[in-house]
This record gives sequence, C-alpha cells and structure tokens, in this order.
Amino acid sequence: MQTIQDAAALRATIRGWRAQGHTIGFVPTMGNLHAGHHSLVKLARARADRVVASVFVNPTQFGPNEDFERYPRTLAQDQAGLAESGCDVLFAPDVSAVYPFGADKSVSLHVPELTETLEGAHRLGHFDGVATVVCKLFNLVQPDIAIFGQKDFQQLKVIERMVRDLSLPVKVMSGPTLRAEDGLALSSRNQYLSDADRALAPQIYEILQQMRDLIAKGHARKVVEQAAASKLERAGFVPDYAAIRRAEDLSEPGESEQEGLVALVAARLGSTRLIDNLLFD
Repeated sequence: MQTIQDAAALRATIRGWRAQGHTIGFVPTMGNLHAGHHSLVKLARARADRVVASVFVNPTQFGPNEDFERYPRTLAQDQAGLAESGCDVLFAPDVSAVYPFGADKSVSLHVPELTETLEGAHRLGHFDGVATVVCKLFNLVQPDIAIFGQKDFQQLKVIERMVRDLSLPVKVMSGPTLRAEDGLALSSRNQYLSDADRALAPQIYEILQQMRDLIAKGHARKVVEQAAASKLERAGFVPDYAAIRRAEDLSEPGESEQEGLVALVAARLGSTRLIDNLLFD
C-alpha cells in the first residue's frame, strides 16, 4: 500500500489507474480505525479494481466545544490495518491540501432540511463541514463508488442527498454497523469510556431494539420515543434524542406507519457522546 499526502501525486496515481481502465472505490475516514472501517475497505475491494482510503481529521465538522484537538491520530496503526484490509492507496493530506485558503475561509456546502434535525440540531454546522469535506475529497479522488458506514446514518443520508443534488458521478454505498459481542456499535470514541461506562453503553442498542419491537406491536411513536429517553436517563445516560424517523429522508412518520423506519439515539455517558441507530426492516 502506498501513502500519499500530496493532491497532485494522488491525481497522478489515479490517472494511471484510469488509463488502465480500473474502477476506483473510496472510503473516507478520520483515522483511528477499527474493524468497522476495515469492513468498509473490504466492501470497496470487492466492488472496485483499486481502493483509496483517506485519513483526515476534518476541522470544519467540529464545533467549538468538541474534541477536535483530542481526536486520536494513529496513522502508523491505520496504515497497517488498511494494508491488511486490501487498500491500495492511503491519502493522508494535511489541512492545507484540503483547505488551501484555510479551513475558516473555505467555500462551504449546506444541505437543507436533512441537516437541521437530530444531529444537526445538536451540532450546529457539523453537517456543513461533513458535506464540504466529502465533496472536496470526491473531487480529489474522483471515485466510482464511495462506501460509508450505517452507524452514522444521518451523515449517510446527507451525503446521498448532496451527491444527487450536485450530480456528482459517484455511487454512494453503505456498509452495516459492526458491533461488539454485547451489541455496542464500534466507534473510535468508545475508547474514551471508563470501565463502568463501557459496561452500561450496550444498553443503547437494547433500547433501540425495544423501540423497534414496540412500534411493531402498534404503540404510538411519540410514546415509544419518550419511553426510550426515560430509560436512557434511568440507566445513567444524558440523551440528546431518541427518535423514530423515515429511513429514506429522516422525516417524521405518521403515527400508524411501521415500515421503512429507523430508530436513532444520541446520548452522553460520562464525557463521551455515543450515537447509534437501528433500521426496522
């Protein structure tokens, strides 16, 4: 596997692949990779001739009180995992390669509606940063397909909308959420959990399953959401939301709808903010 930091060198490599008729799969990440990320690389490997993964901790998607500075940078470890997973090129740019005029003076993208609820309501500007950096990376890598994890479900929907709205020639695909044996969704932020909090964390997944089962039994959506938030609080979480939405566009479903739904939870446990979701179908 080759590691490239320079945009011109990346484009030269990709031009060479294109000249040979190769298709390109892309997995964008912020690094500190785990088995969930590696599974996305393997999906890209199965669907494209060449695979590029990026490691870039994007400053524009972090709010002023979020963990940009302490977000773990583990490039050597990431390189080893990506090589083992079948990645051909790791693109690891510095900030100036992605934001040549500075992150604070960058052109910024905004995806309306989808970014104004759930995560967007609690992390103002977060999805503007996500959409902007993903569009920039798509322009740099010029992939045929790009793979994202379902754990960041709202992010996935935002990127799908952006690609369609801007007519970008990229097919966006998703990989399933990987979980620990006790059900906790794999996340780079799990390492921040204390031992006691780590033991509590799988209750998020249990509550998501309960939300799905109660809707299937005909319980009212708002009652189910309120019950889920109360269960999280009793377990020691500080929930931002426990919501049931249409999976297609994250709009609020009618009270009698049972198909095509997703349950989403975001909650703090100690100093760590966890998110998870569960598709009903």
